[in-house]
Amino acid sequence: MFKRLVSGFALGLLLGSCSPAEESPTAPAIVVVAFDRETIEPLIVEGIADRTSGRFVEANDPVRIASISKLIMALAAIRLAEDGVVDLEADVSEYLGYKLRSPGFPDAPVTLAQLLSHRAGLRDAAGYVIPLGESLEDRLKDPESWYADTPPGEAPFEYANIGSPVVASVLEAASGERYNALLERLVFGPLEVEACANWIGCSPEMAAQAVTLYRDTGEIARDDPASLPPSCTLPVADGVECTLDDYVPGSNASVFSPQGGVRIGMVDLARIGQALVQEGDGLLTEKSLTAMLGSADPPIEGQEFFCGYGYHVQALETPERECMDPLFNDGIKRYGHAGEAYGLRSGLWFDPVSGTGIAYFISAIPPRQSAEDEGGFDDSELALIARAQKLLVER
Repeated sequence: MFKRLVSGFALGLLLGSCSPAEESPTAPAIVVVAFDRETIEPLIVEGIADRTSGRFVEANDPVRIASISKLIMALAAIRLAEDGVVDLEADVSEYLGYKLRSPGFPDAPVTLAQLLSHRAGLRDAAGYVIPLGESLEDRLKDPESWYADTPPGEAPFEYANIGSPVVASVLEAASGERYNALLERLVFGPLEVEACANWIGCSPEMAAQAVTLYRDTGEIARDDPASLPPSCTLPVADGVECTLDDYVPGSNASVFSPQGGVRIGMVDLARIGQALVQEGDGLLTEKSLTAMLGSADPPIEGQEFFCGYGYHVQALETPERECMDPLFNDGIKRYGHAGEAYGLRSGLWFDPVSGTGIAYFISAIPPRQSAEDEGGFDDSELALIARAQKLLVER
């Protein structure tokens, strides 16, 4: 495998991708990176990162990875649990400073373990973006934010983005640190990757390499040059100044978009994947990593896509389990997380047995006919992974 990074142009010559001269000025940005325990290899790097300038995408250009951000949040939560700062089974009210309860079940505590597994009874019906200047606590008092029929812990699996601001706020309250600082200290810094939440803390040089996300119609969806720093990159309520100077950790970590707002390049995302296939203690202790992956092993009844899902990690293509989750179609069980938002599809998937994995994104994908984030892979993703697998075999 390659140990150095090369440009999209060089990879096109090496791997048969289109060269920049052959690509359309509106060609969607696509990056696929493979990794094992020792090396990282860009496989496919093509398309336009920014159509205004005509800049071609490169292998580690930062992009909004959508819900893979949840897996990164889970790593931070588990590391704080290892340090004794949080208890995954404790009532999160102990950290938040107010009593968090489903309105119909005032005696049922909510835990980080439930939240990380989408089993706290939360729903996205009342919305999950709480801008700076509004109250997370108030949003969680809305009955529409909760599953009405069953208490937290007994509620059925329901993929709910609103749980992520709660988890991130708990981590902040318990540690006294802002969520972006926690990610840097617990995940990005130790792995020597450059990444950030909602562009907070990322360098101007990194922002200059941002991948603009486009809808399939050509409309700008996210992260065009005009919306990057020094422009405001946080969700902010009307009439509220866009500054974190007075922000109180634990009050409303939704401003960092923990459900989907991490910006990172695919090479750096692959480094996170490498940390999850290392043998012995790495970013997580071997015990914690085993527990994290094991949380995704029990089957979830009634789910067509999220058939195995635990601490913000999903198990794909589990043998003898009927599920609409084939991505690789090779009989190998993999763990990781998918991402979907703003015309992007992304994934970080790895096999801890062989120590191999893949990180990718593809952009300008047509939207679903129904709501986003219901799960399932787009045909373009399936074709992309098949293409990447062929390149791996042929190299």
